[in-house]
This record gives sequence, structure tokens and C-alpha cells, in this order.
Amino acid sequence: MAVTTVVVMGVSGVGKTTVARPLAERLGVPFAEADDFHSPANIAKMSAGTPLTDEDREPWLEAIGRWLRERRESGEGGVVTCSALKRSYRDLLRAEADGEVFFLHLTGSSELVGERIERRTDHFMPPSLLRSQLATLEPLGEDETGLSLDVSPGPEQLVAEAVRGLRP
Repeated sequence: MAVTTVVVMGVSGVGKTTVARPLAERLGVPFAEADDFHSPANIAKMSAGTPLTDEDREPWLEAIGRWLRERRESGEGGVVTCSALKRSYRDLLRAEADGEVFFLHLTGSSELVGERIERRTDHFMPPSLLRSQLATLEPLGEDETGLSLDVSPGPEQLVAEAVRGLRP
């Protein structure tokens, strides 16, 4: 079986980390949080309510892609969270990963996601940026390897569905 590298994607507040951690545990692979790859300048910009530009994101996406490539080359696989909102961002991740990447796109209503963001106290992303993320979001294309899941059912069911979707 091929080494599994998964990007759990979607807008801020959709539950990427909530699903990605148990998914990595279930698959027996390392987990990484994309926020840990951001530069201090990016975090400061987002904390101030300013959306990142493509130029801001490029080194961040390249670092995540390199992490995926290292996981694949080591034979261990991995699961990482990453908004991966645009096709061009996912293309960059795939190019840096230099191999197959499975994208698990978590979706939810703007009301549900907005409520989740409002309740968070430990994250730098302000609720004001949700609108810009939703405007930027490009759903997975038919030619992209992945699966889109609505987050309403809850993390346990989403992890089970993701594992089924990863099976060849």
C-alpha cells in the first residue's frame, strides 16, 4: 500500500485539528498543525485582522509540502492541517510533497463555522477573516485526489468516513 499523506483542509474554524489529530492516530502516522509552520510576521498580520496575500502564504505552503515529502520519503506518512483554500495552493503543496497527497476538505455552513470561531479563545485567527476565507475557497476539483465532508456529524464519524475514503 502507498504511503498515506493527508492534508485536512478548509476555512478557519471548520474543525481541521479536531478531525486531523484522531485521523492521524487512527492511521498510525505523525500529525502536524499548519499554524506551527507560519512565520511570526504572518501570525501578527492575521492577529491584526489582515488577510494574508499569496506571497505571504508561499513559504508557509512550501514548508508544509516539504513536511509531507519528508513523511512520504521516510515511509511513515502523515496528516497535516492546512487551509489550502485555492487550487494553486494545493498545487504548490503537491509539487513540494513530490508525490500523491490526499485532501480531506471539511465543509460547514458559515453560521456553524462562525459560531465555532467566536467560541475559540486560544487561536490568533479573528472571526472577521472568515468572510475573506470563504470568498477565497475553491472546492476540490474532480481531478484532485480527495474527499469533501460536511462537519455536522461530528469528529468520530468524520474520521471513520475519511478512513473509508482513503482506502483504494
